[in-house]
Amino acid sequence: MAELMVRDGTWSFDGEGIRIVPGSERGVHKLRQDLGELAVPLVALAGIAHEPGRKGGRLRLRLRDGADPLLQVTGGGLPDDANPYQLAVDAARVDVAEYFVDAVRQALLLEQVPDGPCDRYLLPGPPVPLTASGIDGVATFDGERVRLEWRWNTSETKRQWGPQDYDLTGLEAVEWRPPVGLESGFLRFRPRGAKERLKPEHDPNSIELWGFKKESGTTALLAAAVTARLPHPSAPAAQALPAAAPAVSAVAAAPPAGGPPPAALAAAPADDHDALLRRLRELGELHRDGILTDEEFAATKAAVLRRFDTGG
Repeated sequence: MAELMVRDGTWSFDGEGIRIVPGSERGVHKLRQDLGELAVPLVALAGIAHEPGRKGGRLRLRLRDGADPLLQVTGGGLPDDANPYQLAVDAARVDVAEYFVDAVRQALLLEQVPDGPCDRYLLPGPPVPLTASGIDGVATFDGERVRLEWRWNTSETKRQWGPQDYDLTGLEAVEWRPPVGLESGFLRFRPRGAKERLKPEHDPNSIELWGFKKESGTTALLAAAVTARLPHPSAPAAQALPAAAPAVSAVAAAPPAGGPPPAALAAAPADDHDALLRRLRELGELHRDGILTDEEFAATKAAVLRRFDTGG
């Protein structure tokens, strides 16, 4: 177990993944506090580094391309202090940060985790429901439907269109761009089959953004929550949206005498990433309780990790 506690937050690593808890003090970016605790499985990581600085430096996680819907939809547009996968390290904690990096790198090497792109999201995205405000409108998402409502200062074009409602099945993608300089950003929903692209101030599928800390952070979370529930852009064409799998208790997963071999325990209901993450945790509990031997645990864990990359 490796743990790094600083003013910015706490990162802990148990060999299976990294638990990220944002700091609650003033100065910690609101996006990170709104996003809350994250559990990043080892299989989602492509690397980790500590970048030394005058006041201690910064710890950075590098996730595999396509593993996280938040990074997917923001496309590198998050500032450093809003990025949940970066941690400002105090000068007094540099040694701990370097130990943390070594522990994670060793686990990546031992488990032979690939660092290539993913064809499915390995993190579930922000929790819902969510409400996010822009300059000229407000977006809400309840996990199934998105609604855009306009403010008093919206353009006449949007006002004529009226409020917009989208079912997830009718959406092709979500686009999010932060404000840059004097140019406003936008949160845009792309309905299936839509071809015309208007400027955000006139597009009834978009709300304008201005000022990251005040509003754009929450819109990024809403965009990620919707993105997480749409088909992955790199998924096979015939792959359907994953169904939510029921949780399986450690007791139910325990192999009875003469029961199924360890490989059978690796199968997760519906083989979606949430079920596979739960199975990794359950296997760890079974191993700690002495139900699985070291050999059985290693073989079953390897089978689960393979399912992350093959999609079952």
